[in-house]
Amino acid sequence: MDHSAQLRDTKITTLLWRFSIPAIVGMLVNALYNVVDRIFVGQGVGSLGIAGIAVSYPYMMLMMSFGMLVGLGSTALVSIRLGERKKDEAEQVLGNALILLIVVSISLTFFGLILLRPILIISGASETTLPYAMDYLRIILIGGIFMGIGFGLNNLIRAEGNPRIAMATMLVGAITNVILDPIFIFGFGWGIQGAAIATILSQLVSAIWVVRYFLIRKSTLRFHFKYLKLKIQIVKRIFTIGIAPFVLQMGATLLFVILNNSLLIYGGDTAISVMGIIHSINMLLLMPLFGINHGAQPIVGYNYGAQQFDRVKETVKIASLAATGVVIVGFVLIMAFPQGFIMLFNKTDQELISMGVKALRIIQLMLPVVGFQVVGSGYFFAVGKAKEAMFLSLSRQMLILIPLVIILPRFMGLIGIFVSIPISDGLSFILTAILLNIEFKKLDQQHKERYEEVNREAS
Repeated sequence: MDHSAQLRDTKITTLLWRFSIPAIVGMLVNALYNVVDRIFVGQGVGSLGIAGIAVSYPYMMLMMSFGMLVGLGSTALVSIRLGERKKDEAEQVLGNALILLIVVSISLTFFGLILLRPILIISGASETTLPYAMDYLRIILIGGIFMGIGFGLNNLIRAEGNPRIAMATMLVGAITNVILDPIFIFGFGWGIQGAAIATILSQLVSAIWVVRYFLIRKSTLRFHFKYLKLKIQIVKRIFTIGIAPFVLQMGATLLFVILNNSLLIYGGDTAISVMGIIHSINMLLLMPLFGINHGAQPIVGYNYGAQQFDRVKETVKIASLAATGVVIVGFVLIMAFPQGFIMLFNKTDQELISMGVKALRIIQLMLPVVGFQVVGSGYFFAVGKAKEAMFLSLSRQMLILIPLVIILPRFMGLIGIFVSIPISDGLSFILTAILLNIEFKKLDQQHKERYEEVNREAS
């Protein structure tokens, strides 16, 4: 059975398992880029090194947001075109995506290197953490094109129905990073610069791997020279669909800038280090959710394009249940062993450990509802409904969390920053449930109309 046929005909539970497990492994492996850097930097450089990476992260997220704009926008469009059995149009999207990723990555690298110091100061760097941040981000920027190509195009491998290769792409880069980090940080004594060099070399390996995939005959889609020219209609469609995850990441970028500055005011560099650690823990906990979501999206997108709405609903429901199970396990572990999680990154800084335990327990209070929110909002992206997806993207971070991060600390101090996160998660869950319920009623109506039309034609 070819990749498109399995998306159309295979049992949903089997299909979701087949797609999600490689995606989960791949996303967890991908999370290791930042987590491993922070663990080794925390143990080898100290809490100031972790803070240096944390204040570098907003610009790295900005780079990722443009990668999502192109990569995920292309992914949804490719899934829909393959569902419509328009392979040539899907390959045009692939070619345009590659050129867009190269142009965007080079532009962001150039801009970042020129304005490196002011960017980091705006992102919350103090005079103490600024040298660490500059050493780290300068090297990351030099390898920005590798991040853009590897991250952006890997989503398209999953879109054509080959999640194992997508997983392997992430796996080969992350393993390279895990191997090189201790060698460069401890063996060569390069400190935080060693972590950055290990990261960009790992991303180079991933980029080579993913480009090679689309050049060999085993892939459903392949690069063609005639499609390596930007076509305004395709670019516009990619941006239209990709704007929702782009806005989400841009919102996250703005959030981290505001968050870092608030943490610096109310808790100093230690608070920034704590949030950097918790963000890494969150990545390990949430990447399985994103893996389930990414595994579900090509199934949802293809069957939506093929007008098999019952399979669309079934996929969302099963994925939501699986995601909720995962986060409940993570919630129990965090509440039971918070100190163990924090000490993975630093075992000697008692102020860091004490603040980290308190913050971790508060921030993860609403973790059990996050699984549904991720899968539910991902549905709108998968079917190309940019307005709804954008609203949900904006609601959690831009419309709810950022105002809370600004307002609550004025009354509650540092604790107010921590409390704002579970409040935002809860409200976002409610909004997602309302919109998804409305959407499912529309799908039921469309399914009914299609069934009646088929019966009329048969009679």
